[in-house]
Amino acid sequence: MTKNILVIGGTRYIGRLLVQRLLRAGHRVTVATCGYAPDPFGERIARVRVDRRNETAMRNAFAHAGPFDVVYDQMCYNPLDAAIAVRTFAGRVGRYVMASTIDAYRVLGYDHGRPLTESDLAIEAQTIDTGYPWHDPCRATECYVAGKVQAEAYLVRDGSLPLVVPRLAHVLGGPEDFTGRLAHYVELARMNGVLEYANADAALSFLPLRGAADFLVWVGMQSFTGAVNGACDGALSAARLFERVGAVLDTPVRTRRGAAGSPPGRLSPFDVPGPMVLDTARAQALGYRFGDCDEWIDDTIQLHDLAFV
Repeated sequence: MTKNILVIGGTRYIGRLLVQRLLRAGHRVTVATCGYAPDPFGERIARVRVDRRNETAMRNAFAHAGPFDVVYDQMCYNPLDAAIAVRTFAGRVGRYVMASTIDAYRVLGYDHGRPLTESDLAIEAQTIDTGYPWHDPCRATECYVAGKVQAEAYLVRDGSLPLVVPRLAHVLGGPEDFTGRLAHYVELARMNGVLEYANADAALSFLPLRGAADFLVWVGMQSFTGAVNGACDGALSAARLFERVGAVLDTPVRTRRGAAGSPPGRLSPFDVPGPMVLDTARAQALGYRFGDCDEWIDDTIQLHDLAFV
């Protein structure tokens, strides 16, 4: 069945691939974007140029658009964004998909003896601070985790949007991955550098770029609500990922234990003090299958190596 779908942030990386998948499935797609990044979709999509962070602009832009069967909000980063979504789309959307992240679980710390389930993060109990300067670009990195958690909390407490929150594992793509996280390990291996790590057993969950887009499409077409984890089997720590890079590139790699107590991500992009692995039992019970990292990660590493060369 063809659906009328809005994607907020659909011009690069996961958003771009999500739009591509939706078009292939025959849906009518509108992309809301600030207008700076080009896209390859031509006349196949409708476009709304708008600043996602400006409530007046958002409400004016969508005053006469929709209603939408599904809104995918790839750009909801904090409770101010969540409030704008509520005041723009309440009563005018059949399903609101706020893309969240494995990093939301960081507020629980890192001493987990088992994979994390959606209910481990008591989202209704999280503090919401709408007075914080969330839209200050200088604070974008430092407030990312708290912002995502508080955005979820705001939407859950408000309750006026039919909300589903996919919490995605760390997404790894090819050279189009603007985060540079996997590229860091490939470049370090090619330069014969030494990887410092905090905990060799501090495994993280991952998803391939295409897998993330496919999961989002599936989530949008379902009827369940609430949070749902998305991750492949085969979690890897930063040290194990670097060793995997070395094996794929047929290059000896060196690692050493770094200073104890290093903050997450200081030593390398995926370096954390303890394991953070997602339990995907809910998604599986609802009918989704993710596969294993072994099925795609070597190819993704090779794509980064080709870009590095």
